[in-house]
Parts: sequence; structure tokens; C-alpha cells
Amino acid sequence: MPHNPTDASQVLADASQAAADTREVPADSSHVAAESDDFAAYATAAWPRLVRTAHMLTGDFHEAEDLVQTTLAKVYARWRRIPRDDVDFYVRRSLVNNNLSRVRKRRVAHLLMPFLPERVHQHEPGHAEAVEQRAALGQALASLSARQRAVMVLRYWEDLGEAETAQLLGCSVGTVKTHARRGLEALRAHPLFDGRHPVSGARP
Repeated sequence: MPHNPTDASQVLADASQAAADTREVPADSSHVAAESDDFAAYATAAWPRLVRTAHMLTGDFHEAEDLVQTTLAKVYARWRRIPRDDVDFYVRRSLVNNNLSRVRKRRVAHLLMPFLPERVHQHEPGHAEAVEQRAALGQALASLSARQRAVMVLRYWEDLGEAETAQLLGCSVGTVKTHARRGLEALRAHPLFDGRHPVSGARP
């Protein structure tokens, strides 16, 4: 799975062109260069993490990379207006919303077998067992609704609290709790899921 500075550089190039095409007033070249350098540093550092999160949302590495590229291009177009202490929140929200939009547009049910990161496991199984568990968990996650899957990823992979997740998704804490509860019930009931799920230590 490629997730290196080259990918981020391509995103920067594409995003820069997209932003330039939409500029209403010619920007000062020195400011544009500074913004580009700032964005490039962020995109390069965040790329691996964003692709992993996008992979859990989409279930497919290629779609995950496309989702991150689309998200970062949109982020760059608004880069100068995003408070630097809110960048991660803004990018997460954009990533999730872009994925929800992607799902709504396609309306196609995918049953995928993503290679989930080691972090979701609470023990160190053998290689064969680990691969089998990841495949089962990946298929179980893919069976959830887009909203449930977003809540599960944000709560138990990104380790966000209920309030943060609600703010990011633009819904109530009660809705987050409902999606999390139903998502966990669906995972536990899934025929391919063995009962181990990434819920330990989730923040309230």
C-alpha cells in the first residue's frame, strides 16, 4: 500500500491547481508559497494515518487513497481559512462526509476484506489467525451502514469521545450512542465475526 511523500506531493500539485482555478483575486506569490509549504508538510505527515482511517471507512486501499486525495484537495482549497488548531478536526470531518457522499452516490453494497491495522487486536495471535480475524472483522464492518461504520471508526479507531464524534458528524451524542450500540450488536451477531472487537478503552 503506497503512502509516502510522493502521494502527498501529487495531492499538493492537484490541489494547488484546483485552488488556483477557483481563485477570484490573484494571490501574493510569497503567501501562496508559504501556504503550499505548510499544507505539504501537513499532508505528508498525515497521509499514512488518513489512508488507514479511510481504509477502515471504505474497506478498500485504492478507494481509501482516492478518498484521502479528494479530501486533501478540498482542504487545501480552504487551507488559509482553517484555524491551525482545528486542522485535524476539519480534515476528519471532511473525510467522513466525503465518504458518506461517496456511499450515497453509489448505493452499492460492498462486501470487502480489508487488511485492518494491528491496533484493533487485544492480543498477538499467530499470522494465520490474525489474517483470518482481520478478514472477518473487515467483512463485518463492511456490513454496517455508512453512519454506523463512521461512528465505529471514529470511536474505536480514532479513539474520539462521544461528544467529539457527535460534533464531527453533526449529530447528537444520543445518536452516536445509538449508532455505536447498534454497530457493536451487528458486529457481534455477524457470522464471520469471532467476538473480539475494538472497543476496549473507548472514551465516553
